[in-house]
Amino acid sequence: MKCDPLPTIIQGGMGAGVSGWSLARAVSLAGQLGVVSGTAMDLILARRLQLGDPGRHMRRALERFPIPGVAQRILDAYFVPGGKPKSKPFKAKPVPSEKPSRHLQELLVAGNFVEVFLAKEGHDGPVGINYLEKIQLPTLPSLYGAMLAGATCVLIGAGIPRAIPGVLDRLAEGQPVELSIEVQDADRGDEFTTRFDPASFCGGEAPKLDRPDFLAIISSATLGTMLKRRATGRVDGFIVEGPTAGGHNAPPRGRLPLSVAGEPVYGDRDVSDLEAVKALGLPFWLAGSYAEPERIAEALRAGAAGVQVGTAFAYCEESGLDADFKARVLAMSRAGKARVFTDPVASPTGFPFKVLQMEDTLSDPATYEKRVRLCDLRYLRHAYKKADGKLGWRCPAEPVRDYVQKGGDERDTRGRKCACNGLMANIGLAQVIKSGELEKPLITSGDDVVNVARFLKPGASSYRAIDVIKYLLSGTRATTRPEPA
Repeated sequence: MKCDPLPTIIQGGMGAGVSGWSLARAVSLAGQLGVVSGTAMDLILARRLQLGDPGRHMRRALERFPIPGVAQRILDAYFVPGGKPKSKPFKAKPVPSEKPSRHLQELLVAGNFVEVFLAKEGHDGPVGINYLEKIQLPTLPSLYGAMLAGATCVLIGAGIPRAIPGVLDRLAEGQPVELSIEVQDADRGDEFTTRFDPASFCGGEAPKLDRPDFLAIISSATLGTMLKRRATGRVDGFIVEGPTAGGHNAPPRGRLPLSVAGEPVYGDRDVSDLEAVKALGLPFWLAGSYAEPERIAEALRAGAAGVQVGTAFAYCEESGLDADFKARVLAMSRAGKARVFTDPVASPTGFPFKVLQMEDTLSDPATYEKRVRLCDLRYLRHAYKKADGKLGWRCPAEPVRDYVQKGGDERDTRGRKCACNGLMANIGLAQVIKSGELEKPLITSGDDVVNVARFLKPGASSYRAIDVIKYLLSGTRATTRPEPA
């Protein structure tokens, strides 16, 4: 792998925008693997520019974008000097599509380039980027943007990313790539794909790029074995994620049993066989409640290279989570009142979704019921085959009538929450809706949020990424890099 030595800590790629460039940069500067989330980077770039680009970070990175004309077209379309009025909605951008317009491709490539560029700026430490297999349409141009900026590795979970290693190989050579789209109601033999051609995007011969390492996020040795044998290219390692990890979780094996409280029940079948993972002969990291020195030591004894940690970093100063939300969660944790509910239906993806329980967010039943359903961002839509053979799109979190008219089952809409808008609200980029109110947040966390206040020093109201890293490494021989002056 490109990381030498291998990192003991991989910082989780929490989307959207929680694992932003500032957090990844801080972790990388400390000698570990900082990771940015690659989810909805086109939207995040467009909205940051409409807020006036405080700190001038977006414009500074766009000035280094290597394809002529792209940066200026994006600035012309979205940059608002001084920022838009708070009461004015964000300007819309094109929604994800299997045949994206040139403008959408430019936003996707540039958005991912910007985030990785800023995370890598001024140092030579490793920086990774995290994607969801479930969000397929933006993946190809997003990967290309990250590679243009020199991403060290690509991490992908929430599905079986068998095609991605081969895509990375071809993009590195400047070759066109395609990705199959998962389509409901499709017939055997149907083929639906999305494509991206680096040469066409660059307006001529595409440059040769470094191929980033590929780390697959898995929940079982079986999936790791399949990927190692059947992936379209080289797999460089695995992150083995348990059910207490934040965000989306793999469902329990077999039927979906629920507890009295309504959460999925995980059993012995859902515990990864680490000896089988170790036998694959590739580096692996363990994820899910490993943010303690003794748990890292346990992972190392099991043969892991280290651990992946998300929740502990989500509430540090450098994370992209809104500062007010961070303060509220830390206060809840300190008071012993922070709680996560593993919701089996909240996410439109169909995966169990860990949702922080907090008033005035979509986790609150009254707030959820009050929201008028709409589907305007459309990252988590499902593709389906229409009667005429063409692709259609529906989301179980959209208006129920619309979903049913598209052939969806009304039962699938019950309890579904708009993760797209909720995740934007988490990072201070909430849309202004017709009533003049802001979209409500939907905050996700791992089980470790209960004790995240342990990182606060006496009398402090916040903590930094370096505080987390020093604490985690206190029981190992690994060291942090000296902090920059």
